[in-house]
Amino acid sequence: MRIVSLTCSNTEIVCALGCAEYLVGVDNHSDFPEDVVSTLPRVGPDLQIDIEKVQALKPDIVLASLTVPGHEKVIESLEQAKLNYIAPEPISLDDIYADIMSIANKLNVIDRATQLIQMMQNEIISSTKLKVLSPKILIQWWPKPVIVPAQQSWVNGLIEAAGAVNPLADRPVKSLPLTDEEVVDINPDAIVIAWCGVKPDKYRPEVVYRNKTFRSLDAIRNKRVYCIPEAYLGRPSPRVVDGYRSLKKITSEINN
Repeated sequence: MRIVSLTCSNTEIVCALGCAEYLVGVDNHSDFPEDVVSTLPRVGPDLQIDIEKVQALKPDIVLASLTVPGHEKVIESLEQAKLNYIAPEPISLDDIYADIMSIANKLNVIDRATQLIQMMQNEIISSTKLKVLSPKILIQWWPKPVIVPAQQSWVNGLIEAAGAVNPLADRPVKSLPLTDEEVVDINPDAIVIAWCGVKPDKYRPEVVYRNKTFRSLDAIRNKRVYCIPEAYLGRPSPRVVDGYRSLKKITSEINN
């Protein structure tokens, strides 16, 4: 079996299923597991995939995705090249579990997927009984303008399982921009920096703290601006468990 993965999440799913040896190429952004991806050919960034490079790797299947805006054009190119592919579009935790099983089915490792999904579900669901309060946690995908996850995001399931709420969970979109004034109206109890495409060591909480419009926010007054790698929250892969753990710590701190 020869697999080319075009997104970080698919690369991580394949490796979590114990099938890293099937990978013959990955996108430029795949960075985990490092010991696996560091040795593989790269086929371009997620929105500028070099289809000729993909073809040259002679994949049995290409793992694409519709979670990245603009990836539709990549899929059109895959179809024109007559490459066998799947392109999941998860918007919930259940969708992530289903996608893991779908990929496992292609790789004939259903039993491994069952065990992996069970582990994820046991961990993520386990803390819902520990709720004391339901603080509002606002996750920033981007700082200016502020872009946040909304209803059609698996982040809602992670936040809820951690005992908190996404104040934008009623907006029927994947994500949306907010004005500074709209953030003030929401008045989150905590703000989480998870900037897409930015390495965690480059996250800058001071950007949020020094925003004069935000001075009245409970999150600012109580110094509750946190950093969680986007890889833990923004990728529909088994590493959302790490995102859940991070959110749970924040909720516990607020409640205590």
